[in-house]
Amino acid sequence: MTFQNMTRCPIPYDPAIGAEVAALVPAATGPTRQLLIAAAGTSPYLASLIGREAGWLGPALLCDPADTLATILSSLPATPPDHLSATLRQAKRRTALLTGLADLAGLWSLDQVTLALSQLADCAVHTAVQHLTAGEIRRGKLPGAQPADAETAAGLVVLAMGKLGAGELNYSSDIDLICLYDETRYPGQQEAARAAFIRIVRGLTALLSDQTDQGYVFRTDLRLRPDAAVTPVCLSMAAAESYYESVGRTWERAAYIKARPAGGDLAAGGRFLQSLVPFVWRKHLDFAAIQDAHDMRLRIRDHRGYHGPIVLEAHDMKLGRGGIREIEFFTQTRQLIAGGRDPDLRSRQTVPALAALAAKGWVPPDTAAELTHHYRLHREVEHRLQMLGDAQTHLLPATAAGFDRLACFLGEASTGEFRKHLLDRLTATSALTESFFAPAVPADMPVLPADSNAIIDGWRTYPALRSTRAVELFKRVQPRLLQQLAKSTNPQAAVLAFDQFIKGLPAGVQVFSLFESNPQLIDLLVDVAATAPNLARYLSRNSAVLDAVIGGSFFAPWPGREALRQELVGLLALVVDYERKLDAARRWAKEWHFRIGVHNLRGLIESFEAAGHYADLAAAAIAALWPEVGAELALKHGDPPGRGAIVLGMGSLGAKRLNAGSDLDLIVIYDAADADQSFGLRPL
Repeated sequence: MTFQNMTRCPIPYDPAIGAEVAALVPAATGPTRQLLIAAAGTSPYLASLIGREAGWLGPALLCDPADTLATILSSLPATPPDHLSATLRQAKRRTALLTGLADLAGLWSLDQVTLALSQLADCAVHTAVQHLTAGEIRRGKLPGAQPADAETAAGLVVLAMGKLGAGELNYSSDIDLICLYDETRYPGQQEAARAAFIRIVRGLTALLSDQTDQGYVFRTDLRLRPDAAVTPVCLSMAAAESYYESVGRTWERAAYIKARPAGGDLAAGGRFLQSLVPFVWRKHLDFAAIQDAHDMRLRIRDHRGYHGPIVLEAHDMKLGRGGIREIEFFTQTRQLIAGGRDPDLRSRQTVPALAALAAKGWVPPDTAAELTHHYRLHREVEHRLQMLGDAQTHLLPATAAGFDRLACFLGEASTGEFRKHLLDRLTATSALTESFFAPAVPADMPVLPADSNAIIDGWRTYPALRSTRAVELFKRVQPRLLQQLAKSTNPQAAVLAFDQFIKGLPAGVQVFSLFESNPQLIDLLVDVAATAPNLARYLSRNSAVLDAVIGGSFFAPWPGREALRQELVGLLALVVDYERKLDAARRWAKEWHFRIGVHNLRGLIESFEAAGHYADLAAAAIAALWPEVGAELALKHGDPPGRGAIVLGMGSLGAKRLNAGSDLDLIVIYDAADADQSFGLRPL
């Protein structure tokens, strides 16, 4: 597909200037000439690029832009060191021009545009890091490193964050990077290695960011690294991991949703990101992230003065009300809530993440579709703003003439219609996202028996309410909670049972956040407390099982033993470490155990059916864990000899009549045949 196949074209704001610039490219005729007139006649930046690259552009207009981009990128790695700065800047000019024209001509979609810019950034970062590392190795500054180590930057990795990490880079975006090195490659010589890597990273930022007579490549931002105010520009992976494990914050978790290795030692970067999975993706539903994201939104608005109604003049398409960041916060917060339990929700890109959230029931499909539509159009407006003057801006014009130029650039014949539709989209986006983030308004307090007041007052002394944040969350859920307690058949008994629940909670932020975002759980908990105090006490020790209630299948019919076994086998297959497999099995069993109790409590199943379900659950867990335990044993002692073994369920398990508190009576019988020991590292 060449530019002769263009499907759209902007409206030239100044046709005379456009025609003057287009004349510099004689090969451009017919549709391609009109494209150059419109581009140069509206965007001073594109006009300057066309003039500077006119000789290269003529032949490029006759080729498929995807092939032209591939040629640009493939030529970079072989660049001699003394030509690297100029070659990278030339590649940036040509890629920006090629991408801009392919976008304006309708040949590339938004995804193709942002991917092309991201591919250039990846290639520039990786090539620059390799060259700079090779220089340090030649000078003997990296202890023990050989020339071949430059291929992997001798253990240095550059993590792409933000829009570059997602492959969604803007036209005039800076690139957010975190630079880390693998300290295990330099035992006893870490200080020398650290100094060399700091020089490499400083050289990288200068090579990419410095403005020369050839322009610049990408502005680089290293401030997303751990504790950026006091740490060097390059840290060891061990130091970074220790930071995130101890003091990492919610915004940093959200930032790592998009993180990926972009340059240097990509394999080491992949291992580092894998080590952060427990930090980013919590094993329980994390509704506390909603408040963190809401607070961050308010801080941005306070800092920028973005309160009040939406006014188009100088409105910020990224950070303002109804802007791009609102959609990203909306999406990433939901990913943080549920992504720990469902890897399908961990997409780096906003639009695929919205689609996955809708498919899994976390976002209504119509909401996801509407936000996706607004997001794509917001990004297109953002791109045109930046393409006008190669400015890192997200602000709409402040003048009528500025809006006329922007409307022309977007191919809009009527500035008035363009303004109306843009305001409608911003307003709709703000309404959709605000309803998710805005805290609930407390309702009136109900009247409870007098004896209950002293119990309720005592809740403030419990561990679950020892933090300021937990207290604030509880204030918002308390009205509904007390209303439901007051409605129960025996309010005093219900309050006492709930008292045992909250008294047993080691912490309250996650549970109270869960209640605030899912008020139906309060109703369920009060029901449990009022009718099954033992189950309420079980909940206080295993509050994470409430996560399962949010899933759409919690009240579905019983799946049976074999389906349970297959589910647990599939879950264990996703976990590598043996101890984590056991932890995953425990969480899984507790959730199903709680489900059986709730179904029995709600009258969905009779007691004799619950007994059979408990037995099915136990048998499925044994069957799924048996091969895992055998494999772990074999690592230490060798494969079990003989013909194998069988686990017999005795007593209540054998009779399929377990209750909620039953132990399991088991007998293991094996046939060792003629063997009298195993064969392994430590034979038995």
